[in-house]
Amino acid sequence: MEFPNTGDFLAGRLRDKLSQDDLEFIESLVAETRQGETGDVLLERGAVTEQSTILISGYIFRTIESGDRRFIVGVHVPGDFVDLHGFALKRLDHSIVAAGPITYGIAPHERLRDALEHRPRVARALWFATLLDAAIHRKWIQMLEQLDAPRRIAHIYCELHRRFELVGQANARSLRTPFTQIDLADMCGVSAIHANRAVGKLRELELAEIRRGDLYTSDWDALRTYAQFQADYLYGDGPLRFDQDWL
Repeated sequence: MEFPNTGDFLAGRLRDKLSQDDLEFIESLVAETRQGETGDVLLERGAVTEQSTILISGYIFRTIESGDRRFIVGVHVPGDFVDLHGFALKRLDHSIVAAGPITYGIAPHERLRDALEHRPRVARALWFATLLDAAIHRKWIQMLEQLDAPRRIAHIYCELHRRFELVGQANARSLRTPFTQIDLADMCGVSAIHANRAVGKLRELELAEIRRGDLYTSDWDALRTYAQFQADYLYGDGPLRFDQDWL
């Protein structure tokens, strides 16, 4: 692979509008790669940071602890710059945690600073990535307010499947994840018992079956309709197009 660490960054979105030189510079942002396992905390809430993380393989959670409760407030897939906003904020209001085995890259903030000062096209692409994160967060808020638990779970899987489609890693009949029933509960703001019932509802409706975190379905379109999933907020192929001069 020509860009082993950043080849999925903005794939299916703005990547094809970046020049070869821009792509080479983005690859150079990664100073080193690391491995992680389930539960590894890559960045603790409130800790000062001088680096950002790009996910190369696996899943990463954004989490917030409150008392004895954990809330999963975001999920990242390969190609995502997980904590670019840490460059400006220097500390996060949430933790970055490995959800299963992962490979990730470390981008020192001094290299990001160089992009902002000398590479306007790359800087705008990084800015776009943070705006995309914000769009996904807004959709999650709407999802939690509007949908019942079975539809919330279905929506999360539909979103993740679409995000994997954009980076060319989607399976036509399944989505493999390391998620536990407790993970699904913490994503949806419900108890583990409630999440278990929601998973059972999807099976009862013959829309999908979730086994050990892996979702199997014979009809993604039916599942998307049930979840009220519309992919426009992911800014991939669809009704929203980018002007050629955006970058």
